[in-house]
Amino acid sequence: MSKACVVMGVGPGNGEAFVRRFCGEGFQVAMLARSQDYLEQLEQSVPGAHAFACDLMDPAQISSALGDIESRLAPVSVMLYNAGGGVFKNVEEASLEDFEANWRINVQGLVAATKAALPQLRQHDTASIIVTSASAATRGWANTAPFASAKAAQRSLAQSLARQLGPEQIHVANVVIDGVVDLPRTREMLPDKPDQFFVKPAAVADAVWNLCQQDPSAWTFELDIRPFGENW
Repeated sequence: MSKACVVMGVGPGNGEAFVRRFCGEGFQVAMLARSQDYLEQLEQSVPGAHAFACDLMDPAQISSALGDIESRLAPVSVMLYNAGGGVFKNVEEASLEDFEANWRINVQGLVAATKAALPQLRQHDTASIIVTSASAATRGWANTAPFASAKAAQRSLAQSLARQLGPEQIHVANVVIDGVVDLPRTREMLPDKPDQFFVKPAAVADAVWNLCQQDPSAWTFELDIRPFGENW
């Protein structure tokens, strides 16, 4: 059986790094995002990468995409849920729609993705679900009310999934990224910061790959990732 991985939420940064890392390990990697043009460019440049345009705030599109992946590639054994946009406002500034949008991408999307992927994950002796999280999941600053509340809910959901699915040899892990990811736009925003200030996407991808190789007798549920100089 071909090795298939799905990366949900692919853009420059961690998503693209996941694609490159798993393709490099011989996986056929399905890339899900709304940006069809970006995905097609990546598909052309990375052998083993396959574009599937999908709005991760739409459960029907998620279900359809997972069915297409199984038909075109293979049943997935690794699901990387990397979608998780945020609204950074305090509770007075944020609208109810802001809170709902954060919940839909971080929680509803993960629920819909898990439901759609489980029949495929269960076809393997072992499988993995890895959730890209953030330090906001463990502490809510004043101006992160919508994002932090959604990420905290996502973290709790991931823990529930880990407890349910662990006995089926499906490893669920939550990866807390505490720092600024190295992207062109973050470099522009912080031009005076040295290289070591930033989280390197390729290093995050290495850590996620290693999670997927863990023996079931020593699984990690939550992994904190931060640059050595990050104030935590």
